[in-house]
Amino acid sequence: MKLHFNRDVLPDSVSSDFSKLNKFSEQQFQRLIEILFQFLLEPKEAERFMQQLSEFAAEQGLSAGPLKSLMKSVLLLPQGAVKKNLTSEQIRDDLLTLGLNQDKAAHFSQQWGENCGSLSRLAVGQTLMVNQLVDLEWKFGVTVGTSEVQKAGNIFLQLKLVVRRGSSTENVYMELTLPQFYNFLHEMERAKASMECFS
Repeated sequence: MKLHFNRDVLPDSVSSDFSKLNKFSEQQFQRLIEILFQFLLEPKEAERFMQQLSEFAAEQGLSAGPLKSLMKSVLLLPQGAVKKNLTSEQIRDDLLTLGLNQDKAAHFSQQWGENCGSLSRLAVGQTLMVNQLVDLEWKFGVTVGTSEVQKAGNIFLQLKLVVRRGSSTENVYMELTLPQFYNFLHEMERAKASMECFS
C-alpha cells in the first residue's frame, strides 16, 4: 500500500518506530497521542512536550531517551499530513501501512479528525505570518518584437508584490505568461477559499 504523502520525507526507521507503538497498552498509547496532539496544537511548547514525555517514561518505567526519539519520528506523520491536507481515513491507511495495528490507527485517526481543522488553521496562520502580502501592482503586456517568431504576440503579466518580512518590506517581481497567470489566479482563489473556510 502506498503512503498518501511522499515517502522520501520519512526516514527508513519510521516504519519500525510505528511498529514499536504496538507494544504500548491502549491506555499508554492514548496518553502518548494526547501528549502529541497537545504539542501539535501548541508548537511553541517544545520544552513542555519533552517534559511530559520524560514524566510519562518515568511513570511507565521506560527510558526517556528512546521514547523521545520515537515520538520525534511519530511527529513526522501529522506534520506531513497537515501539508497534504489528509483526511482521517487517509491517516488511518498510512498508519496501517507503517505497521500500526488497527485499534491504535483508528484512535490516532479519530484524534486527527477532531483536531485537523485547528492544525490547518495554525499552519495557515504560521505561513501567513512568514510573508504577509501588503500590496500588489500588475501590468499586462504583449510581446511585439522578438528574435523568436513564435513568441511574438504572446501576452504576459508583470507583478510587483510588496511583502512584509518581520518589520521590513520587500518588493518581489514576477513575470508570468497568460497560462501561468491563470494557474496563479486559480491557486490564489483556492488559498482564499481555504482561509475563508478556517475563519
